[in-house]
Parts: sequence; structure tokens; C-alpha cells
Amino acid sequence: MPARIHIHIHSDDLAKSKDFYEKFFGVKPVKDLADYVKFLPDFAPVNLAISGGSLEAEGARQVSHVGVQLDSSEEVFEQMQRVKATGLKVRDEISVNCCHANQDKFWVRDPSGIDWEVYHLNYDLDPIEEKKMGMAKRGKLIGLTTMAPAAGCCPTPPARSRTERHETHA
Repeated sequence: MPARIHIHIHSDDLAKSKDFYEKFFGVKPVKDLADYVKFLPDFAPVNLAISGGSLEAEGARQVSHVGVQLDSSEEVFEQMQRVKATGLKVRDEISVNCCHANQDKFWVRDPSGIDWEVYHLNYDLDPIEEKKMGMAKRGKLIGLTTMAPAAGCCPTPPARSRTERHETHA
């Protein structure tokens, strides 16, 4: 069995989260209990467990975002089209300079507010070129995107509300 990264999150609405991840991952959960679901998606080495109940109840902290790095931009576009076809809101960022690299990526947000990034690293940026371009330490979003440009990257700053984010359907 190949190695997988295990991620365990909590959800106030387990049914809504289950529906979201079935669409996002394109598979049914491998374990589906009243207070727990587990997914092993085909396209990423992830073991995602979701428990019912809020993070505050557990005193846990929500993760910033979760990323899945794919081997090619073509794979990113294939997964993005598949996810868009399910009706989930997708924010795409194509050929963006972010976090000291040029990437093709898209983002989705789960019902608990956790952002998922699916991306391909096209190439690392030269630190000298970054300085010439005036990029901030965390990076600056540069490139073609079908959405309004984001204020930053890796991850979207928490100050932005959900309604301020520009998202599209297929």
C-alpha cells in the first residue's frame, strides 16, 4: 500500500462535509459511520478522516489549508474540470507566482472553512528575480487567472471574508 498523509478534521455538519468531499475527491468514503467518515481518494495520497463536532469543542486549531501537489499541469486541469462538473465552487490561479514558485492551481473550500489547494509547481523562482519584481516574502500573485486577483497566496489571508472571495462554478 502506498504511503498516505493522514489529515483529521472536525465538522459541525458531517453530512454536508461528506457530500462536499465525495464531490471533491470523486469517491465515496471507505468508512461511513454516524459520527465519522474516512476518504482515500485515488488522485492524492491522502487519508482524510472527518469527525462530527466543532473544533472549538475539542480546543483544536483549524488548519491553514491543505495542498495536493500533482505531477503535471494537465493533471491539475483534469481534476479542476472534474471538480467543477460536480457544482463545487472553484477558484483557479493559472501561472501564478506564489510562495517563491510559479504554479498552476485551483482552490476549493470545505463546509468547515478549510481551503484545499490542488497544484503543480511549474518552476521555482529565482530569488534575485523576485527582488526585482518587488515580491513580498510570502509571495505575490502574478499571472493569468479567471478570477479577480487575490490579495496574496499560500494561503488566502484570514481577514478576507467568504463573501469577498471570488469563486465560480463550471
